[in-house]
Amino acid sequence: QVQLVESGGGLVQAGGFLRVSCVVSGRTFSRNVMGWFRQAPGKEREFVGAINWRSSSTYSSDSVKGRFTISRDAAKNTGYLQMNSLKAEDTAVYYCAAGNPSGSTLTKIHAYDYWGQGTQVTVSS
Repeated sequence: QVQLVESGGGLVQAGGFLRVSCVVSGRTFSRNVMGWFRQAPGKEREFVGAINWRSSSTYSSDSVKGRFTISRDAAKNTGYLQMNSLKAEDTAVYYCAAGNPSGSTLTKIHAYDYWGQGTQVTVSS
């Protein structure tokens, strides 16, 4: 009933920028939070940031703070992850997710029950 579809990944040079989109289809966004995660080969999926869908308040991990910006267009049921000043270590599959995390579970994958298919972001050095 709820489907998250990501787009916008690709190959970018270090120092470049890229915007990933996450479109929620099937119904209007019914969860409180859209989270962004990434997973590099051989590594665990890690939290990137999140946005409260109602208030637009955002929270980002220390590794991307100051470089990545999370936003949303509620009327379009679309969330965005704007990635600037990309580094080689940002290379990963990026996922959007929807859920109702608490303050203590905001960064936890188990707090999100809907997930996008992931989109590959590769940063060349």
